[in-house]
Amino acid sequence: MFAAHPARAADGFVAVPPLTQRVTDLTGTLAPQQRAALENVLAEYEQQRGSQIFVLMVPTTEPETIDQYSIRVADAWKAGRQSIDDGVILLIAKDNPPGLRKMRIETGRGVQGSLTDAVSSRILRDVMAPHFRQNDFYGGLAAGISAIQAAIDKEALPGPDRKAGNAAASALNDWLPVLFPLAIVVFFFLSAILRRGRGPQIVTGRRGWPTTTAGGLGGLGGYEAGRRWGGGGGGFGGGGGGGGFSGGGGGGFDGGGASGNW
Repeated sequence: MFAAHPARAADGFVAVPPLTQRVTDLTGTLAPQQRAALENVLAEYEQQRGSQIFVLMVPTTEPETIDQYSIRVADAWKAGRQSIDDGVILLIAKDNPPGLRKMRIETGRGVQGSLTDAVSSRILRDVMAPHFRQNDFYGGLAAGISAIQAAIDKEALPGPDRKAGNAAASALNDWLPVLFPLAIVVFFFLSAILRRGRGPQIVTGRRGWPTTTAGGLGGLGGYEAGRRWGGGGGGFGGGGGGGGFSGGGGGGFDGGGASGNW
């Protein structure tokens, strides 16, 4: 069960919850499968584009306006990438009085060229509010996220950083020039020992391991040749849409965005 009143800090303001996932619902509005569906959409977008969009639903921001509370959330969560500042926070305060506003899109500086204040206002007013007036909060959030993503896509932003996913492949590529000649030396050294001990005979993969070693060398040589001359591919980052959540790493919020009601 969710508390009837939000947690408050010592100063009496609504506390900013810790960032543990992309969609945080402190109102109990979203069903688990709905929250998971939105989470997956945001995770996949982050993996493909790099930009981060976080959703927070709270009962109220009183006594602060939603604008004041939202910038505190932005400062704490640091959505987006460092030095790119391409994060967005979509905040819903269901029980706020109209004067404090009920919903807000908070934009990082890196997306404000396409996700302008005017565009953010239209998304709230024309895309999300009609759903919310019908108590379709999942539909409103899904439509709003889609519109936000479409706006960000118009921004000339760098792609996601693949370095972490390719670390293992990169390390192997770095060591191959050393491992390949070393493996050749070991193979011929062991072959010479076996020939002296057994006389002239063929050692097969079934009765001994030199053939296996040769096969391994062939594979290693093929990989090295492909790496040097194949000209394609590269490391495999792995993983599907979702993946782990490492939190925000950016920031760059200066009050850009828009607020509204439904």
